[in-house]
Amino acid sequence: MRYLGLLFMITAALFSFPDETVFADEESETRMALYKKTSALTGISWEYIAAIDQFERQVHDDPKEGRVTAIEIDPLFWSGSAGEMPADYFPEGWGADGSGDGKAKLNNDEDVLWAMGNYIKSYGTTKDDIKIALWNYYKRDLTVQTIMNTAKVFEKFQTVSLTNRDFPLPLQANYSYRSTWGDARGFGGRRIHEGTDIFANYGVPVKSTTYGVIEMKGWNTYGGWRVGIRDIFNIYHYYAHLQSFSDVKVGDVVQPGDVIGSVGASGYGPPGTSGKFPPHLHYGMYQDNGKNEWSFDPYPYLRKWERMVKK
Repeated sequence: MRYLGLLFMITAALFSFPDETVFADEESETRMALYKKTSALTGISWEYIAAIDQFERQVHDDPKEGRVTAIEIDPLFWSGSAGEMPADYFPEGWGADGSGDGKAKLNNDEDVLWAMGNYIKSYGTTKDDIKIALWNYYKRDLTVQTIMNTAKVFEKFQTVSLTNRDFPLPLQANYSYRSTWGDARGFGGRRIHEGTDIFANYGVPVKSTTYGVIEMKGWNTYGGWRVGIRDIFNIYHYYAHLQSFSDVKVGDVVQPGDVIGSVGASGYGPPGTSGKFPPHLHYGMYQDNGKNEWSFDPYPYLRKWERMVKK
């Protein structure tokens, strides 16, 4: 086993080409300026403001016309109940003037970010304070976790424009795959296949395709040894049937190209079960919209990332 581990590390080094390059554009630079201004005025680190906006960018698709940020605050939070509801509910609004024009407007980026920053600050500025503020606002654990993880990614790379991607296996490896999402599955009862199977040899390094945080690592009866990564676009990337893990752990920030494990055939039984099917990587993607999470076909994205790496 010692020699197998050494072989894996050598193979990973040969096949892994992490890309440290990050890119920024005019739109992202404008947002960064707003985040940092809000941070300077409220004392809330810009990464948290940016992570909230990043989460809502996926929930609301695109910012409304005339805006570059996407946070949409409930009007009751903004203006209060105005006596139309019991005093315990929204007794006063927390809409605020962040642009200095004397008006607190829901369609003004500076006003919205300033109001959000002040709301969070009312709970405190520590990480735990921010988590409590986010939970009281969104009332959803996964949303709070996603925002906190995205803030960790922004803190590490110091930008919100993280567009690089990678294919999950080295292109030099002998692998094959086709669209298998939605196919019928017999194991574990009638269900559909929620991913794409990429067949390769045992021990081929498996890489992160995106920027994100390791959210899950361990054993599953059907998936075997598997890793889950939540990216900054509210997408959960699921890697299953691994032979082994790299030294990543839950909570680690990863980027495209980081090796997280190796191809195997684990699963369909208790821990240690392996070899019931040819070695392959099961790669799944799940979108979260702030209320629900669902599987979607990763095949088109795998093809796109494969072409990107080839170029």
